[in-house]
Amino acid sequence: MTRLETLISERKTKKFPGFKSQARAETQALVLVQKLFQDFYFCLEQQLRLIEKTRLDLQELVRLATELGDARDREWDALGSNHVGLIFKSLEWRVEDLAVQCEEARALVERAHLLRAKLEALLLALGEKPEAVKGPVREILGTLRDWRYASFENRFRGPQEKVREQLENYATLFPAGGKVLDLGCGRGEMVELLREKGIEARGIDLNEEMIALCQARGLPCEKGDLIEKLTLCENDSLDGIFSSQVIEHLQPAVLELMIDLCFLKLKPSGVLVLETINPTSVFALVQVYFLDPSHQRPIHPQSLKFLLETAGFKKIEIRYSAPLASEKLQEVPGMDEKTVILNQNLDRLNELLFAPVNYAAIAWK
Repeated sequence: MTRLETLISERKTKKFPGFKSQARAETQALVLVQKLFQDFYFCLEQQLRLIEKTRLDLQELVRLATELGDARDREWDALGSNHVGLIFKSLEWRVEDLAVQCEEARALVERAHLLRAKLEALLLALGEKPEAVKGPVREILGTLRDWRYASFENRFRGPQEKVREQLENYATLFPAGGKVLDLGCGRGEMVELLREKGIEARGIDLNEEMIALCQARGLPCEKGDLIEKLTLCENDSLDGIFSSQVIEHLQPAVLELMIDLCFLKLKPSGVLVLETINPTSVFALVQVYFLDPSHQRPIHPQSLKFLLETAGFKKIEIRYSAPLASEKLQEVPGMDEKTVILNQNLDRLNELLFAPVNYAAIAWK
């Protein structure tokens, strides 16, 4: 029980000697609650200033790292040294890491502004009556949970620019001027990409934090349950449906229902694209799938293809992405019998261990 609820409970259950005593106790409780939220507001202001300073520092670090990258190119052209290349390759990784940190800091600042606005609304509500606080407090707690996953997304999925590059190949599957729905739009990379190409795309996500980030960039995205929103769409009304890194979060029965609904809502010849982690790659399972604690279960490409076939889709393509060429075991030079057998076994291991990280099932109605 929170301190606010305790105060309200005491006010309701404790027997006061008279009306004046009760009124005085209520006034004291209200003053105390206002003081608590004002203290919280002050702490939030302090954190906001600290976050802003961190963001500016990270921007400066990214700028310096970019200059180092430019210096790398000049040094590489001048020296052509493998050692120099390795050093600057390391710097590239650091630049990418700094870019992710800068993105997280920017998201922190935006969320801090949102929390401050909600806190001001809370203080205003307290000035009227304590009972008005319960709903806004629940909203703030929900916002904090959503913010945690948004921060997770920024750190481990990568900057938005990188994700846009990965999604570029899917954008060509949708017709210009068509209506496309992005289920689980996240930070809105695909919605933004499609709209830039003249496609009428909109997004749905259950995470309020993600939706706030999308709407701040002017993207037509709304919060909601994917199944509920799909159900509300008219049958044969969509030219395309896209969903990236979502279906591994769903229980099997929900996934089947989602696929059936997608078939109903797509126009004839409409296309459905479902991207997920490739479980036939051991690297993808260990390094990517198990990284996210909200994943329910991996989905084999053939299992997903079967679900799409039984839903009625007439043409289905499995397309792999995010290859792991640099991770693969290298062949041993030589053409003698033992070396040939060894290299054949290395190929089999590479296929099992280092198959591409992602795959997409592309289905046409």
